[in-house]
Amino acid sequence: MTQRCETILPAKSWNQAEATDTVLIDFDRRHRRRILLTTESGAELLLDLPHATRLRDGDGLQCTNGAIVRVQARPEPLAEIHAHSDAELVRIAWHLGNRHLPVQLLRDKIRIRRDHVIEEMVETLGGHVDIIDAPFDPEAGAYAANASHDHHSHSHDDDDADHHH
Repeated sequence: MTQRCETILPAKSWNQAEATDTVLIDFDRRHRRRILLTTESGAELLLDLPHATRLRDGDGLQCTNGAIVRVQARPEPLAEIHAHSDAELVRIAWHLGNRHLPVQLLRDKIRIRRDHVIEEMVETLGGHVDIIDAPFDPEAGAYAANASHDHHSHSHDDDDADHHH
């Protein structure tokens, strides 16, 4: 029998010991309105929300039967970037942002999805790249709260041959 979940409990708002099961979801599948998921125990769960929502690691999916299923971010292949100084890391972050890449900002590292072209660029800029498998939870972005914003409707002075990969 498929469980139906219609409410998201933000990660720090509920006692995770109350979870009856877990769904392991990669980044691409964690921004949804409606999706059929399979829990770690093999149960089917229908996420049915009024609007698309970004699920975060540790969120709870409140099911109509009262059960709470924990969202766990699935590890995926990432490049973890670090540099010799904060200034170098900020410069690298600027170049990544200029290419509109999803990035996860950590205290002294940046995580991106694997991309050999971008990894080579980072090393050219003086950064270092470690290949890891980890959950990916990038920044939501400046326009995340404004669903009506059309990113492609404004011009860019930074468009160059390698702008979009």
